[in-house]
Amino acid sequence: MALVGVHGFGTQHLLNLERLTTAGAVELVAAADPTPPAPGSLPASSMVFPGLPELLAHTADLDAIIVATPIQTHAPLGLAALAAHADLYLEKPPVASLADFTRLAEAASTSGRSVQIGFQSLGSHALAAIGDLLAAGTIGTLQGISATGRWVRDKAYYKRSRWAGKRTLDGVDVVDGVATNPLAHAVATALRIAGARTTSDLASVETELYRANGIESDDTSVIRIRTTAGLPITCALTLCAATSVEPCVTLQGTAGTAVFHYTEDRLTVSTEAGTTEETFGRDDLTENLLAHRRNGTPLISPLLDSGAFMLVLEAIRTAPAPAPIAAEHVRWEGEGDTAHAVVPGIEAALEQAGRQHATFSELGLPWAHSAPVAFTVPASPMNTAL
Repeated sequence: MALVGVHGFGTQHLLNLERLTTAGAVELVAAADPTPPAPGSLPASSMVFPGLPELLAHTADLDAIIVATPIQTHAPLGLAALAAHADLYLEKPPVASLADFTRLAEAASTSGRSVQIGFQSLGSHALAAIGDLLAAGTIGTLQGISATGRWVRDKAYYKRSRWAGKRTLDGVDVVDGVATNPLAHAVATALRIAGARTTSDLASVETELYRANGIESDDTSVIRIRTTAGLPITCALTLCAATSVEPCVTLQGTAGTAVFHYTEDRLTVSTEAGTTEETFGRDDLTENLLAHRRNGTPLISPLLDSGAFMLVLEAIRTAPAPAPIAAEHVRWEGEGDTAHAVVPGIEAALEQAGRQHATFSELGLPWAHSAPVAFTVPASPMNTAL
């Protein structure tokens, strides 16, 4: 295997590859990053290159390549990996536009190679348990799904790189917003539970995007989705909470609720009979890719199953620039680069938005003055092709 991007989330892949190397499952033969890796972070036998072109020029017969790089580089690096006839593990979000998603899907089909997208939460065994409880009618008829995320991100977070918090960079799409990067798993997990995988599984997407920070992208938003089966999904997300809380996906049934805390693989089910809670295991996506290569085990997060997520990203990408939240509705906590924006009352607003499937403006919040923006879901033949 080769790893492109050894810093940021790439460090997590390095740790996982070290584990898999010890188990005899992989050999990390090369890595690429314009910033050299920390001494000792790679096996002594691994070659290091400044970029993927140099790596491919000097490394033959790669079975798989992991790409863990900035969002705007995913498309060109993913296409290069497929052109080298390697299977691809591509970090989330897959790419920064629906057009790039189409190009990547076509390249994967032409090359015959497999593409796994790094939505790690989809490896949770809780998803199968959720499917079982829905089939059994434990919470009655499913009426809606909400995803709620309230995290804290300080000024340093947006200073860590040129692309952080950007909609575009040097004319290239980035789309680094709350729903497309830091809390993208909330969106992807809600879609998977709803059975919305491909581009043909969504009927509509509405966005209402805001920002409290001095950035281009959104940090506080509601995305309201409806599947072709008519199920509403509302994602209410912020990076401007007073304190970080584990995000969750809530299933709203006629006879109860199920709350999935996806970072913890923890599922809480509440009905008239009482409340139960269970923590589940999780399949590693790299191991799943290896099993897929070895014996055809289905991929947990294949590229085409990110189609529904990419429609949400496209709705955000093409929406008007996020509306700034007026200074009188923002409180700053901390000093210097550790200072972070807080929107007072945002926690209650997120809960209400998810419960009522309403946007911030529909709830009448004093800082919310933007009406929801409807995104037109592309009709076939593109949906059919993907």
